[in-house]
Amino acid sequence: MNNNLVMFIGLPVAGIVLGWIIRWCYARFQLSASEQKAERLRQDAIKEAEAQKKEILLEAKDQIIRERKQQEREDRERRAEVQRYEARVSKKEELIDKRAEEFDKKELEFTDRVNAMKKREEQLHTQEEQYRKELERISGLSTQEAKDLIIKNLENDARHDAQALLNKIEQEAQLSAEKKAQEILISTIQRIATETTGDLTVTTVSLPGDEMKGRIIGREGRNIRALETLTGVDIIIDDTPEAVVISCFDPVRKEIAKQSLERLVTDGRIHPARIEEIVQKVTREIQQKIYEEGEKVLFDLGIHNMSQDGVRALGRLYFRTSYGQNVLTHSKEVAEIASLLAAEVGANKELAKRAALLHDIGKGAENDSDQNHAEVGAEMARKMGEDARVINAIAAHHNDVEATTLEAVIVQIADAISAARPGARRETVDNYVKRLENLEETAEKFPGVEKAYAIQAGRELRILVNNEKIPDGEVKELAQKIAKQIETDIRYPGRIKLTMIRETRIVEYAR
Repeated sequence: MNNNLVMFIGLPVAGIVLGWIIRWCYARFQLSASEQKAERLRQDAIKEAEAQKKEILLEAKDQIIRERKQQEREDRERRAEVQRYEARVSKKEELIDKRAEEFDKKELEFTDRVNAMKKREEQLHTQEEQYRKELERISGLSTQEAKDLIIKNLENDARHDAQALLNKIEQEAQLSAEKKAQEILISTIQRIATETTGDLTVTTVSLPGDEMKGRIIGREGRNIRALETLTGVDIIIDDTPEAVVISCFDPVRKEIAKQSLERLVTDGRIHPARIEEIVQKVTREIQQKIYEEGEKVLFDLGIHNMSQDGVRALGRLYFRTSYGQNVLTHSKEVAEIASLLAAEVGANKELAKRAALLHDIGKGAENDSDQNHAEVGAEMARKMGEDARVINAIAAHHNDVEATTLEAVIVQIADAISAARPGARRETVDNYVKRLENLEETAEKFPGVEKAYAIQAGRELRILVNNEKIPDGEVKELAQKIAKQIETDIRYPGRIKLTMIRETRIVEYAR
């Protein structure tokens, strides 16, 4: 029992001890093997490091040798380049030395020549003095006197010849110019024959009977007020049998009122609604007529590229008259004359024709302005995009501005021919002179006015003011009074410019 127990306990203990011993021995074996392996790895690493160290050292030595060779090669090249530069510098120094020697030689030669020339100049001057003294002795005149005499004779001869030639040229030019100008003007005028009209600011509408006047007036005057308001005219119903007078300074509105009233009289239905309907219809027809008349005159003259505003402005001239002369007909006539004149003198024919046609376009302006029709027309042409030469011709056709082109002068001439030809205008010479006299007399009636002069065909009145009676501050007021008096007393076309002149002159004599 005891033996079994000892065996039962001793055998496991012995097994455990034996297992531990075996494990310990195996661990020692493994440790020894690892240490040996680590030693081998260490030795291998040392050998490999030594080998890499040798390789790196060899490579470093090779690199140092290569760089040393490269540096030596670059040093050799630099030394060679420096040697070449030194050689070139040496050559240049030698060349400079040679040139310096040559320059010194030339300088010596030049100095010798200058000295020789000075000696020669002194000799020549001495000989010249001798010759001049001998010449003065022979002629009996000094050098300055001889020069003055020669210059004076040459000057007199030249002046005489030049004056004779100038007189001859002026005479020939004057004769030929006058003859040529007469031929051109006569030929141009003969080729123009235009009819004139006699419309005024007042027109008359015939009535079928005097009872129609009451219907035109309407109940409490509503019909005539409506017609006057819509058309902008004055309708005068007086004792004239079977007639009504329409008065208006705007020819387009006057024509609209006339045609509207004629249609109302023919229709017989006269009341405000019907009046408005007829006036609107006639207005549209007149506007279409204006455009058609503008296109017609452009087609007749062969003028193209005109803006619609320009066509309408030309068409409005169809209803405008000046001294009984239809403005559109006058403009067309001026364009034809200007075209002929431009062709005769070699100017721009198309430009002259276009400028001449548009020269009075300001008279057809729809809005009132303080400017004259030439200034208004120039502004209208500028807005229509016309050529600057055309604008200048329009603005200068009454000499308000300076004409800068030949075509502008031609437009002035053609305008004067058209206005002055027989039968063109209704105003006679007597009436024209009377109007100018009335202008001057009206201004001279005012106290302080010494003298008045009507110029520019009555478009400008220049007034001389007594400086002792009228101070500077009252000149403007006096001008306004004279202008208002002229507007009240005198009938005239367009606008009249008043120029007041007041100056102080003091004359004294020193004895």
